[in-house]
Amino acid sequence: MLTAHTIKVLQSLDKKKFRQKYNLFLVEGNKIICELPDSKFKIKEIFSTDPQKLDRTDAPITHITENELKKISFLQNPKDSLAVCYINPEEKSDDKNIQLVLDGIQDPGNLGTIIRLADWFGIEQIICSEDTVDFYNPKVIMASMGSFTRVNIVYTNLVEYLSKTENVNIGTDMDGENIYDFKKPEKINLILGNEGNGMRPETEKLLQKSVMIPRFGKSQSTESLNVSMAAGIILGQLFSK
Repeated sequence: MLTAHTIKVLQSLDKKKFRQKYNLFLVEGNKIICELPDSKFKIKEIFSTDPQKLDRTDAPITHITENELKKISFLQNPKDSLAVCYINPEEKSDDKNIQLVLDGIQDPGNLGTIIRLADWFGIEQIICSEDTVDFYNPKVIMASMGSFTRVNIVYTNLVEYLSKTENVNIGTDMDGENIYDFKKPEKINLILGNEGNGMRPETEKLLQKSVMIPRFGKSQSTESLNVSMAAGIILGQLFSK
């Protein structure tokens, strides 16, 4: 049985300040939890309505009721289990040939989807501005569908980073080069801006190339694409060259 204190602590982990205070974050669902033993993330404990369905985990497991799971889950329809994991110290590795750089992405679902895209295309590292949504946010973790275990996420001052990187800084712009004709540089930072405002001016000044996704629809009335949709299209073209 869960204590009132445990429930209160777990419920508080939807906020960044409490994740930092306790150095903990939550992972929901057996499928993702079973990927954790092969990752750099250490499980503190697991709460499950059916512990027998969990395999490949050495962490302590507490059997709880479905009603208790609803109290600690951040999902409308909670899955079978919830894992409490330790937050890892941030480590930036050397620049990779293709990296994603996120400037002020705010929507947790977008960040989770972008992490999943990075994993799909074998991109090992994402560089984020300091005001990009926290990737330990439960909605980000869920949207990434386990890909957060395979992609390194770094938060930093983007102006400083983009000024020093040896990768070619590429952004999106409706006046940019058609992505289908674009000749891919050997080392790339693909920069994606905020959902509503795009990238900030100080970031835009550091672009060396710009690309655009042409519209093929007859009406030409759609103003823009969701940032994660645009990322998927651009990455698909970059990796096909």
